[in-house]
Amino acid sequence: MEHEAVARVRAEVASLHAELVRYGLVVWTGGNVSGRVRLGGDPADDLMVIKPSGVSYDELAPENMIVCDLNGVVVPGTPGSDRAPSSDTAAHAYVYRNMPEVGGVVHTHSTYAVAWAARGEEIPCVITAMADEFGGPIPVGPFAIIGDDSIGRGIVETLRGHRSRAVLMQNHGPFTIGSSAKDAVKAAVMVEDVARTVHIARQAGELLPIPQDAIDALYDRYQNVYGQTTDDRR
Repeated sequence: MEHEAVARVRAEVASLHAELVRYGLVVWTGGNVSGRVRLGGDPADDLMVIKPSGVSYDELAPENMIVCDLNGVVVPGTPGSDRAPSSDTAAHAYVYRNMPEVGGVVHTHSTYAVAWAARGEEIPCVITAMADEFGGPIPVGPFAIIGDDSIGRGIVETLRGHRSRAVLMQNHGPFTIGSSAKDAVKAAVMVEDVARTVHIARQAGELLPIPQDAIDALYDRYQNVYGQTTDDRR
């Protein structure tokens, strides 16, 4: 019988892929959500769940989510283990290995965020929603080729110690992290929303920066006061 924690994350990750479609963050089979499976011991022994490569979003279900260790190796004998995992698996695994606080990773090809990434330009913090959610600008990570952990290294190097839970990997697109897979999906939705808004604002005129002390106050209030519970805020 499959471990209860694995089954729970399978169901959550399968369901959350529908949110990427609902918010228009992906096309065809691109993009992915993964979730950490915390087994209650050494974080290095945790597992991750990620979608299979090249499978239609309409066909995604808990039983075809793929379970990997934190080196990105498929766990043999688990449901879905006969399929290849997402091509971004190595990147996700690197993040989990090096950021034990991270419980979810998301990658999308959302239009406006990718446009900023194509210019290699960070999104400046000029709207309060950005200050609330990201605590400042959304940074750009280095160019890296898909297939190994190069993208993962860029994500960790850029976001470690940074308030933002989103990074725009240069010439590629956004990756987001969160305390859970759901938290990372929320960040993916929000990064596209602010990428679009700030892009439109810049076409109309000069952007007005928010003072750093105001950014700090907005971020602190949203993260620590707003909403009913931590889960509601996220």
